[in-house]
Amino acid sequence: MNKIKMSLVAAIAAAAATTGANAGALDNILSNPKLDIELRPRYEYADVDNNGKDSASALTVRTALGVQTGLFDVDGLNLQLQAMSVDHFGLVADYAPVDSKYDVVADGPQTRMTQANISYSANDFTGILGRKMVVLDNARFIGNVGWRQMPQTYDLAAAIYNGVENLSLLGAYVNRVNRIFNAPGNGFKNDHFDTASVLLHATYKAMPELTLTAYDYMIENFADHIGIRATGKVPVGDIKLGYEAEYAVQNDPSMTDDDDAANTGVGSADIEQDASYYKIGLSGSMNEFTLGVAYEFLSDKGDGDVAFSTPLATLHAMNGWADVFLATPAEGLIDTSVKLAYNAGEYGKLAAIYHSFSSDSKNAAGDDDLGSEIDAAYKIKVAKGLGLLLKGAWYSKGDDSFSNEYPKNIQDTTKYWVQLDYKFHAEM
Repeated sequence: MNKIKMSLVAAIAAAAATTGANAGALDNILSNPKLDIELRPRYEYADVDNNGKDSASALTVRTALGVQTGLFDVDGLNLQLQAMSVDHFGLVADYAPVDSKYDVVADGPQTRMTQANISYSANDFTGILGRKMVVLDNARFIGNVGWRQMPQTYDLAAAIYNGVENLSLLGAYVNRVNRIFNAPGNGFKNDHFDTASVLLHATYKAMPELTLTAYDYMIENFADHIGIRATGKVPVGDIKLGYEAEYAVQNDPSMTDDDDAANTGVGSADIEQDASYYKIGLSGSMNEFTLGVAYEFLSDKGDGDVAFSTPLATLHAMNGWADVFLATPAEGLIDTSVKLAYNAGEYGKLAAIYHSFSSDSKNAAGDDDLGSEIDAAYKIKVAKGLGLLLKGAWYSKGDDSFSNEYPKNIQDTTKYWVQLDYKFHAEM
């Protein structure tokens, strides 16, 4: 066990001892504290063809300890703390970034404070200050990258207002994004990057069958993402229909700073953006089966510098679990998908997804085939608080003349995972 991990354990033990010895004193500060513990061991295999790397095998463990508590007996005043560690303990560690000769599994060993914030709620208003996990809508634009062992979090000041019936408003100023990576430094591929970004989000439930969302995510030195989203569920006989429709544009950034661009390598104060996005999805559920289809369009760069991209999204959940399209190709990306799921109750849940990928504009050779992918997963509750997940992704590249232009991103890829997840919750 490394020194950082030992210090985390020691701090937890010291806190527990202090709580026992000084419970009376702490009662005047903390009220109704709640403890959350998570242990998530996972084996991941990754094999990307023709990239000069050996296939990767990684056995990693996420250890998380969180506390939520009221403060000073003030109604609505709360404190949230969470520490998290990712380790491989030297057991199975044949993966980059631990060893660069292997394919990447983005779960490098690290320990950090993932959440540390104070919130105050009163009269339909909530204010939050500090480090926080944030997931907006389906995480297409703003997410916590919860699939990776170390999640993405945000250092922010945020305000939420729910004073109008069926309407929720959120505004946040973000001055740092804490990334999933373990490389220290200030940059997009490092453990954090400094920024000055503004998130605006409004949700209105127009009727039981329709929820409307509007947003403007002003990411410094990258782009303004302005969009509208509609979702809902409609019963049709014995079938429960669900739908989603979304449209967004990516414009020149309102928030720019030459120093931040130079220090972080994230975007440019002079970047120009002219890209668009839309998604249409429909699903139907009957008895234990669900069938869904979706069409998602991320345009090429148009008259701008970059194709439509969502760098702060939970990207693993979007365009195939093989993570081939974490970055949108310059020609854009079109993802046509079909999903079939079955809920077997106490025997678990099964899901399979087929993706067909193409580009918005053709390459110089006139090709637009970006390949296809099959994803499959099985999830079951093993015991109270304990779940098992088996998951796989198989990507096959498209036309060679197109795919060879992207040797690092578009190659046949196979990945699979075996994961246990134990969660414990208690009031202290």
